[in-house]
Amino acid sequence: MRHSVSGAWRWNVLATKPNVPSVNIVPWSPRTDLARGLETEWEKRLRDLASAEAELERRERQRPRMLSEEEKKRILSFGSDLHKVWTAPTTTDRDRKELLRTLLEEVIVTVDRPERRAHLTLRWRSSTLTELDLSLPRMKPHGLHTDEDTISLLRRLAVHYPDDVIAGILNRQQRKTANGERFTANQVGALRRYRNIPRYEPPAKPPTGELATIRQAAKILGVYTSTIHRWLNDGFIAGEQITPGAPWQIRITDELRSRFVEQAPPGYLPMLETTMKLGVSRQTVLQRVKRGELEALLVTRGRRKGLRIKVVDTQPGLFHE
Repeated sequence: MRHSVSGAWRWNVLATKPNVPSVNIVPWSPRTDLARGLETEWEKRLRDLASAEAELERRERQRPRMLSEEEKKRILSFGSDLHKVWTAPTTTDRDRKELLRTLLEEVIVTVDRPERRAHLTLRWRSSTLTELDLSLPRMKPHGLHTDEDTISLLRRLAVHYPDDVIAGILNRQQRKTANGERFTANQVGALRRYRNIPRYEPPAKPPTGELATIRQAAKILGVYTSTIHRWLNDGFIAGEQITPGAPWQIRITDELRSRFVEQAPPGYLPMLETTMKLGVSRQTVLQRVKRGELEALLVTRGRRKGLRIKVVDTQPGLFHE
């Protein structure tokens, strides 16, 4: 289909090339209507030709690259070692789904609810049958529960902040308890103990660094106050309050300063490149940063300001040795 489309556009380029029309030869002058008409028609044909050639070039770039003989042999060799392909760090969940769709012809599921068992019959495209017996999980009654995203955030915050600070962060994000209420320090503590999340242990030495208001912190770090509010709200940085409702203060430490840089070091990528390299969405990247699974810096200078994520390439691609 792509070849036929490209061929159609090559024909369009040939058809668009201007031809000099056959006309009666008359003495030319700048005021001759025929000369002006020919010039206008010629320029129009040249513009149409340039447009058709540009479109043809664009479509040629979109054509899929042909695999080399070596790459074809490498792909065919994977058929004898699907486990290597399935477990490769470069294989995403989407790739695994596509692989299953390619290999499976049909899946038949028979459920025995009294025995809480399920029998699966997998029919592969090679006509081979695989049968599996699985235990069904016990159904738990649907009661009030806190959403898992809040639990994940609580688990990360509890490493760094006490319950009252965590409650403030959760409330600024407009998160609610299982009963739809605002969080308090007692409710955070109860939820933390129910989920077996260790409580925050303050350091043996008093914290270092000066306390600054949000406006002062923004000036010290060289960013807008909205950036400080956003990072405080997302839990990337800690804030302190003398009492609930009092203005927030930021403790300016060397570790905090190190997160705000003028130029990102090697290995830190913009958000778009990070999502493409990891094969996940922007929201997933942000969640991993919040959970401490990915390191993040904020570039405050230059034309490409913004968040940079450290991505470690621990495994080469499937076509690399």
